[in-house]
Amino acid sequence: MCASYDLDPRFGDYKDFARANDREMMQNLRSWAETNAGETLRPTGKNLRNLNPIIRQTTDGPSIEAAWWGYLVGGQPSKFPSINTRSERLQQKPGAMEGRAIVPATSWLEMQKPSRDWYRFSLGGRELFGMAAVTQRGFPAGGDEVTCYSIVMHPARDDLAELHDRMPLLIPGAFAEEWLAGEASRELIDAALDAGHEVAERVSATAEPR
Repeated sequence: MCASYDLDPRFGDYKDFARANDREMMQNLRSWAETNAGETLRPTGKNLRNLNPIIRQTTDGPSIEAAWWGYLVGGQPSKFPSINTRSERLQQKPGAMEGRAIVPATSWLEMQKPSRDWYRFSLGGRELFGMAAVTQRGFPAGGDEVTCYSIVMHPARDDLAELHDRMPLLIPGAFAEEWLAGEASRELIDAALDAGHEVAERVSATAEPR
């Protein structure tokens, strides 16, 4: 389960993450990360009301939007686990992909069990990557409508599974537009899993200091 991740404002070249004409969008993302001052991004909840940047498709193309991590039910954070969604569930129920996003990050953190050691997963250094997400509308109690998101997870690469059994579905830049704008279908999630394989092969893990 991915329950925290980082977005380092010093992230490197984005040419493999987004189209060349999205330079303004990437600059906006960097500005947000600088304002966040290196804070780890965590799920939004009853007390922690952080909104995190995601990329969604609009009529004018991909755009940055501040969103709530996790789903809302009756104005409150859902009682069922909603910060992550299994890729297998989307294969069985592709209608759950009607809303989709890409979550920009430079690393994510997982705890190994039973040792309770923490590991940081990344593409090395501060390279920017995108995690697939599904979205739905939410209405927090006493607040305005927000977009809620859930990060898509799939079985981890064999050599990483001993640290954690699942990992985010990583969306390469060449597949970003299709993921955001394609028709919700079993074929789309299957294609995303295939497209993400090459990026997943580049993931490495380092132990976090105790």
